[in-house]
Amino acid sequence: MYRPRWSHVLSYSVLLAGALVFVYPFLWMVAASFKPEAEIPSFGLVPSRPSLESYRIVFDRVPIGRSFLNSLLVALSVTASVLVFGSMVGYGLSRLSFKARGLLFGVLLFTMMVPFQLTLIPTYVLMVKFRWVDTYLALIVPGTVSAFGIFLFRQFFMSIPQDLIDAARIDGCGELSILFRIIWPLSKPAMVTVGILTFMASWNDVLWPMVVIREPKLMTMPQAVALFAVGGRAELLGPKLAAAVLLALPIISAYIFFQRHFVESMARTGLKG
Repeated sequence: MYRPRWSHVLSYSVLLAGALVFVYPFLWMVAASFKPEAEIPSFGLVPSRPSLESYRIVFDRVPIGRSFLNSLLVALSVTASVLVFGSMVGYGLSRLSFKARGLLFGVLLFTMMVPFQLTLIPTYVLMVKFRWVDTYLALIVPGTVSAFGIFLFRQFFMSIPQDLIDAARIDGCGELSILFRIIWPLSKPAMVTVGILTFMASWNDVLWPMVVIREPKLMTMPQAVALFAVGGRAELLGPKLAAAVLLALPIISAYIFFQRHFVESMARTGLKG
């Protein structure tokens, strides 16, 4: 009969305790959004009288439907552009030989260390010059290229055998044809990882929409929720938690659906430098 070692029992106990520490706040947030306001300060997860009052207040005071569609449009547009342009640049840095390729890659890594706050004002000035303030272009165009996405694609493409690419070139395929017809089908884990991370970053962004969007009909869901949390029924905690749950659901659903590809890509992208 197999008997687990004490070291294994201890390891799994520590992992289980860590998982509970990270998961409990989210479970509490979901449970508290169904509690009456007086019960929210308690640490229990089961409400004595489940109620949808918090969600009713959110839907009454926040244009959830319109802001959700705005966020979905912006996040999907940014994600699609990052996948296309990021994979093109990543392919060039990993498989094409040209002068200053190493320098360009170094500059790319440097830009990843620059906080977005440093470029916030220059980018906003550009949006004003282009007359894109209070338009979807101001939300989409600045995020069409991601340095981290390029880096991740470059690292993943380095793991694809060069012989496969050389064979495609011998058969007469151009570089774009190789990328979209050969590299893309082999890069599903990297595509999913870049897609999830880009979608999450775009969906959760609050600061940039606050700067360039003032029209209520163009506000994204995080922006609308943030304004509601600050100014709308600020004395009530339940509606704020309900709004946070609604905001987190799309991201959690996407990660659960694509988590296998996400983990696989994060494990493979560090194999080659």
